[in-house]
Amino acid sequence: MKKLVQKYLGDKAFYVMVLGVVVPIMVQNGITNFVSLLDNIMVGRVGTEQMSGVAIVNQLMFVFNLGIFGAVSGAGIFGAQFFGCGRPEGVRHAFRFKLMITLALTVAGCLLFFFGGSALIKLYLHGEENQAALEAALYYGRQYMLIMLLEMPPFALEQCYASTLRECGETLLPMKAGVAAVVINLCLNAVLIFGMFGLPAMGVAGAAVATVVARYVELAIVVVWTHRHEKEHPFIEGAYRSMYIPGNLVSKILIKGTPLMLNEFLWAAGIAVLMQCYSRRGLEAVAALNITSTISNLFGVVYISLGNAVAIIIGQLLGAGKMEEAKETDRRLITFSVVSCVAVGLLLALLAPLFPQMYNTTDAVRRLAVSLLRIVAIYIPICAFLNACYFTLRAGGRTIITFLFDSVFVWFVSIPAAYILSRYTAVPIIPLYFYCQMLDIIKCVIGFVLVKKGVWLSNIVGE
Repeated sequence: MKKLVQKYLGDKAFYVMVLGVVVPIMVQNGITNFVSLLDNIMVGRVGTEQMSGVAIVNQLMFVFNLGIFGAVSGAGIFGAQFFGCGRPEGVRHAFRFKLMITLALTVAGCLLFFFGGSALIKLYLHGEENQAALEAALYYGRQYMLIMLLEMPPFALEQCYASTLRECGETLLPMKAGVAAVVINLCLNAVLIFGMFGLPAMGVAGAAVATVVARYVELAIVVVWTHRHEKEHPFIEGAYRSMYIPGNLVSKILIKGTPLMLNEFLWAAGIAVLMQCYSRRGLEAVAALNITSTISNLFGVVYISLGNAVAIIIGQLLGAGKMEEAKETDRRLITFSVVSCVAVGLLLALLAPLFPQMYNTTDAVRRLAVSLLRIVAIYIPICAFLNACYFTLRAGGRTIITFLFDSVFVWFVSIPAAYILSRYTAVPIIPLYFYCQMLDIIKCVIGFVLVKKGVWLSNIVGE
């Protein structure tokens, strides 16, 4: 029994080390998602159509955000391992790659949303509601989207800096910048959405303006601090003198990183398609899912932050060639993540009835949201295990496997199931959502086998 406990549980020093990495990320993500919740509630207080329009646009923006995350993560695999073996020039080259790939994605994303935004929003507008409600949701969504285009460039650039700093062990600065940004966002939301201090009430446009301003503040803090601390973080020294990256490293990043970038993009796109399938059940379902998504993001901060910790800690150990330590550490990290999220799921199940009451919407939407949140409570420990497995495989550069494990599953299992059930059956939204979420149990089995086999134990920068 003692050996079993030692196998899956670490000592005090282990958890101090893990929490040192996790807590700053968790605080930043937690505050960001908490303010997102307050932002969502403020918009929800204006009306159901406004809330639905903003929710649809945020779902589309989520695809862009995950595309950027995948782009920086592909190079970040190398950045973490370069840092682990003490090669700052390698981290610098990885940083430059991030700058170039995110620039290309940002331009493409802005063009798509500017010219095709209305058509994308219309894909989510279905049901028996009167035409005026659907047209209002489209109008508010488009208004919000056009302003949010200004948020995309600073988000992309901030991700290049913040992700590289985290790979180098600096997790506090991105947290502080995130905290400052969300405080500004929250204050501006109250002022601009409802109209305070003599300013007009801007509604959803005010929410978008507040987000854009906050994002530029966050970027400024991260960029200025990084360039003022070149000695502690030598990767930034001369980072802009040229955009040179060794050809062999570019090839390696493309080979390892392209599947990861495609995975993040296709996974996010897959989630957007799933939401479109759910939207077939009407505008009430869209509104309830918006509430559910916002609350679940807040509670999901725990497993997301622990997943980031897996990527950083395991990546550094693999880069240093400490394979046995990496294997032991990973096993304990996965256990810690799942156990933590069982507690988080129980808390969400208990608090589920409280959150929908904060929205100015119908009782039917509130009841739907409570049921959906309790499904999420069941799903959170499953998601914790999947997330930890995903980041384990990614840390070792097994990006083809993560692509198959993540995106291929969504597109070839989850989406066909949701498409068939939403279009060819009368299954209500609650069981429809439950069936589609529980399909991920299949992924748990696959992830367990892959991690146990140790296919991820690889040093990709050792040469």
